[in-house]
Amino acid sequence: MQKTKIEWCDSTWNPITGCRFGCSYCYAAKIAKRFGGHGKISEDFLVTLDQPLRIGSKICPFPYDFIPTFHRYRLDEPVKHKKPQRIFVVSMGDMFGDWVPTSWILEVFEACKKAPQHQYMFLTKNPKRYYQLLSNDQLPELPNFFYGTTINTMRELDRAFFCYSMKIHTFLSIEPILEAFPMDNYDLPSLYTHDLVILGAETGNRKGKTQPKKEWVTPLIKECAASVSVFMKDSLIPVMGEEHMLREIPFGMRTKKGANR
Repeated sequence: MQKTKIEWCDSTWNPITGCRFGCSYCYAAKIAKRFGGHGKISEDFLVTLDQPLRIGSKICPFPYDFIPTFHRYRLDEPVKHKKPQRIFVVSMGDMFGDWVPTSWILEVFEACKKAPQHQYMFLTKNPKRYYQLLSNDQLPELPNFFYGTTINTMRELDRAFFCYSMKIHTFLSIEPILEAFPMDNYDLPSLYTHDLVILGAETGNRKGKTQPKKEWVTPLIKECAASVSVFMKDSLIPVMGEEHMLREIPFGMRTKKGANR
């Protein structure tokens, strides 16, 4: 586990790394390439590591760059941290991609259950995997587990994971915002089932980078204001202005001693 600059969590934990979605704006792929071991392996392969790999005297965090990898030796990290934290699980990949074996996911869930003092935030661009796990009674319905969906555009709102069960907590991450979100005359009851909506702009220096406009964001904030907590990342300060920034964390997502911004 590592402390992080991601504003809505305290730490990141990556028992699984790597992704096959190939998003052009992906910061994780760039980091993995920069600090990777560049091990030669087919992109179709999956890797399981029971112990860390070293290059010289240093542990390599991404031996095969962004190839999907299960770092089983990291599973005991949450239980080693007694202070409650809000943990972003798998910030350097997508734990729920279709290519990820269910056995990997279940092992991560079990590791989380062994350290119930923390809040665990999962995030995917493949929310149908949540539904599959739920239908097989494999998705933990625990008060400290939060299942998030990443979307970037208005038309993707309909595919976000939501559940009417009071035992399952969900959130929505709209980052980076790539287009306007005109909420007028848009019937989306599923929006109100989420505990939290996270908003953020694209960061980095990618050529062709999309800079959101204030009028893209404002209708969505207004729609959420009455019933859904909104957390705006610092990347939106140049767009919205500090005076309009919301950094809300719903009560159920707060840690007893962790950062509750």
